[in-house]
Amino acid sequence: MATNRTYTVPYRRKREGRTDYKTRMKLLLGSKPRIVLRKSSKHVSLQIVEFNPKGDTVIVSANSGELVKFGWKGSMANTSAAYLTGMLLAKKAKKKIACVLDIGQTSSIKGATIYAAAKGCVDGGLQVPFANEVAPVMARIRGEHVALYAKKLKSDKDKYQKQFSGYVKAGFDPETMPAHFDQVKTKIGAQ
Repeated sequence: MATNRTYTVPYRRKREGRTDYKTRMKLLLGSKPRIVLRKSSKHVSLQIVEFNPKGDTVIVSANSGELVKFGWKGSMANTSAAYLTGMLLAKKAKKKIACVLDIGQTSSIKGATIYAAAKGCVDGGLQVPFANEVAPVMARIRGEHVALYAKKLKSDKDKYQKQFSGYVKAGFDPETMPAHFDQVKTKIGAQ
């Protein structure tokens, strides 16, 4: 690591791989609020954050765990939940805000869950510049592929139980995923 006297130790968050300061600086120079999108293995969380020299200020936030209030029974980290969380964030903001997308250290991949959340924000009323080609198609967001796969596996009870054990424990039939998604989306939109 250090080979001479003029070695500088990087900031702790950079050493840990948590913050890319060059990307952060580019986002801050635009002087628009950021939609900070973070995805874990269990949840998707979104925040609208404004820069302040004393520390960033969170204007509004939404977490996929809040979808339970609207009757969501599916996974909290899938594409459908990400889209609904984006819509929820936009409804909580209550006005059109022009924002930039901050995906942090997440890899930018076409059709990824993070772009489903961004599409949910746009459909909810926020102004977020991103190409619609990178967002997943609406059939995938609604969970139609899950319903088709569940229908296909229905004949093999063991595989069905193994694949959809989380849904079965929650008392949810994965074949009804698109209809369930539409119900929750309507409830969020009516908020």
